[in-house]
Amino acid sequence: MKKFIAILVSGMLLMVSFTSIASRLTIEITQGEQTTTPVAIVPFGWQGTELEPPHDISRIIEANLKRSGRFTALNRQDMLTRPTSGAGVNFRNWRLLNVDYLVVGKVRETAQDEYVVQVQLINILSEKQLVGFSYPANGKILRRLANHITDLIYEKLTGERGTFNTRIAYVTSTDGKEPAYHLYVADADGYNAQSIVRSAEPIMSPAWSPDGQRLAYVSFENRRSRIYIQSILTGQRESISSFKGINGAPSWSPDGRKLALTLSHEGNPDIYIFDINARKFSQLTNSAAIDTEPEWSPDGKHVLFTSDRGGKPQLYKIPLFGGQAVRITYEGDYNAGGVYSPDGRYIAMVHGRDKRYRIALLEADTGRLQILTDGFLDEAPSFAPNGRILLYATAGGNNGVLSAVSVDGRYQQRLASQDGDVREPAWSPYNQ
Repeated sequence: MKKFIAILVSGMLLMVSFTSIASRLTIEITQGEQTTTPVAIVPFGWQGTELEPPHDISRIIEANLKRSGRFTALNRQDMLTRPTSGAGVNFRNWRLLNVDYLVVGKVRETAQDEYVVQVQLINILSEKQLVGFSYPANGKILRRLANHITDLIYEKLTGERGTFNTRIAYVTSTDGKEPAYHLYVADADGYNAQSIVRSAEPIMSPAWSPDGQRLAYVSFENRRSRIYIQSILTGQRESISSFKGINGAPSWSPDGRKLALTLSHEGNPDIYIFDINARKFSQLTNSAAIDTEPEWSPDGKHVLFTSDRGGKPQLYKIPLFGGQAVRITYEGDYNAGGVYSPDGRYIAMVHGRDKRYRIALLEADTGRLQILTDGFLDEAPSFAPNGRILLYATAGGNNGVLSAVSVDGRYQQRLASQDGDVREPAWSPYNQ
């Protein structure tokens, strides 16, 4: 909604920092699946010079699986035995505890800050190993390795690719004598949050490149909105649009070669395409209305956008290489901020009716609309790369927080920060 309203421009010098670490987002499951799969993640064995490894990998795997909403993990104190390999498993004991699947493993130190992690996933009912692997790792990547292992376990048990080893970007803001805005990148579970941009003025609309290596975003500095592209790894950034008026809502093409964005330097806000290599702009829409919030279709053939050309904000789509814009939403007084699911089956949006703004899901083929959330000011939906979960911003007490909801509406969680308002979430792609 904020992106659709005319942008107010103010500015102070933006300062870049790649070392400041935020308090992580804390995750609270507010609604789970009614039917979950019982699993047990046994504490991993440890062989090393210290009393314990740098990270408790079994705890990370357990937290990830529980956070997915699809699994119930057996409490450690209820475990009758704690094997560290499949050879030590007493299947009868685990069946008595109503466990369907068992995860066992061990971590062995091979040199200073060098380790080998061994993991097995076992089906208790069939008494067979489903997955077994061994990974070398150093201390810096142990947490991400645990997320990767969870992805493998999740995919084996559900047939669906996991997203535990992906990342999210989001913006925080704090009030006070010196207001501050941060653009953060964190692991999907909220850990390892790193500020990649800090500013005294607003930062908006972060968007991941398809390879997961860059972010495009809007920053307000020198009293003018600008669109930047910034490398996650090096912090190097470049300004790609700083026209008079609105420079807003960047969206990457599926091949990463272009950006769709909103510009108003010719008068009304319209949708433009920027060719990154050629450094050229081409105008896609030309309307007396406000056209904004472009979003590429997964096949790259057309662009979805928000427009009030019909009197109120609704979603339209337009072919990339010529043709008329077609309206695709009709229910409610307000539909804006549309984003495609990775497979193109769904469009998530902010749906407004009776002064309430909630996240809704539109089936692209049938036009069926389903409201997923129950807030009053929900906004900025972003799909997980497997298309199963939507991350979005909402009001939580006195602060803005992030929430997540499954596309069937049965699972919800909330991600809050102690660092003020959290807004503008963007979930990374798999390729990173």
